[in-house]
Order: sequence, then C-alpha cells, then structure tokens
Amino acid sequence: MKFWFMEKFSLRRLAMSFVGTAFLGVVVALLRKAELGTDPWTAFVVGMADVFHFRYGIMYPVIMGVLIVIVFIVDKHYLGIATVINLFIVGTVADFAKGGLDGLFSADTLPVRIACLAAALLIFCVASSLYITADLGVSSYDAIALIMKDKLPVQFRWCRIFTDAMCTLIGFLCGARAEVGIGTVITALLMGPFTQFCCVHIAQPLLGEKNV
Repeated sequence: MKFWFMEKFSLRRLAMSFVGTAFLGVVVALLRKAELGTDPWTAFVVGMADVFHFRYGIMYPVIMGVLIVIVFIVDKHYLGIATVINLFIVGTVADFAKGGLDGLFSADTLPVRIACLAAALLIFCVASSLYITADLGVSSYDAIALIMKDKLPVQFRWCRIFTDAMCTLIGFLCGARAEVGIGTVITALLMGPFTQFCCVHIAQPLLGEKNV
C-alpha cells in the first residue's frame, strides 16, 4: 500500500524539496534584513510573533501546524513530505540566517538594503522553483488558496491575492510594519513569472524532466 504523499517520491525530489525549502528560510532572513518589506506570509508570522512575544522560528511552525490540521481535515491531498519539511525548516533556518547576517554586516544604508532585497528575490525564485518542481506537497499556507480555488468558483490567482492581502493586513495591524513595503508588493505580484522561468530552466532540468 502506497500512501498518497509517497506517489511521486524519489531521493532527487526529496533533495530538491529540502534545499529549496531551506533557502526559503534564507530568503526570509534577507528580506527582514533589508527592511524594505517581506512576503505577505512572513509579515503575518512576524506580526503574530510580536503579539505573542515569540521568535519567528517558534511562531512559524505553531501557525503552520494549526493550518496543517485544518488542511488535513478539508483536503489532505495537498499535504506531503514537503509540508513537513516546510513546517520545521523554514522558521529555524530563517532565525539562524538572520542572526548570521546581523553578525556579518549592518544594513543601515539604502544600497546595502537594496542589495539584500535583490539577493532575496533572486534566491526566492530559484528556491521556490526547486520546491514546486519537486512536487512532494505544498506548505499548509499555500494549500489554503488551492483549496479555496477548488471549493469556490474563483480563479487561483484571486484566491492567492486574497490570502496574501489578508496576511499583509493582519501582519501590519499586529505590529509588523517594517515587514510591509516594496518587497511585499514585488513578492506578491511579480515573482510568479520569474519563478516559472526558474522552474523551466533550472529546476526541471535538475529533475531530469521537461514537464513536471
């Protein structure tokens, strides 16, 4: 008997999922270092962390864990090994990388902050392409918009815009004002095409498949 989350399993897919997810944690650290706005989900988690006085690395798996339970009840087929990797890796790597970056340099000038933002966006596209192409499940946050698309007569992009907008608003209201900025707009609206480019030209060749 093969469980639903093992249908596409391979060591190469697992490695791509793990590496991609780990580098998403580095992206979070760079975006927070730049202080020009993070992705909507990070803004939400940072806001919640401020409210409950937790570190990002603690708050992230707590919220993700709650969402995993909800997704499992509603539509578990979006969950997989990558969901578990995401649960434990992103927050931990983000905290560790942020501490390392803080020890290496200060981002108190605009050119340095822009450089951090640019590096974050580049890594974000490549890391996301690895994680998506591996196709071993999605994060519980990503699953929410996918389930909305399945249950409602609305296109996925509008469901995702809604979830991103809600996360940004809640994060901002909860105190994560430094996490809302130009970086938030870029990650929410412009990263899709660049991530798709990386999927086709980087991730899919690594997997050894032209169409995944």
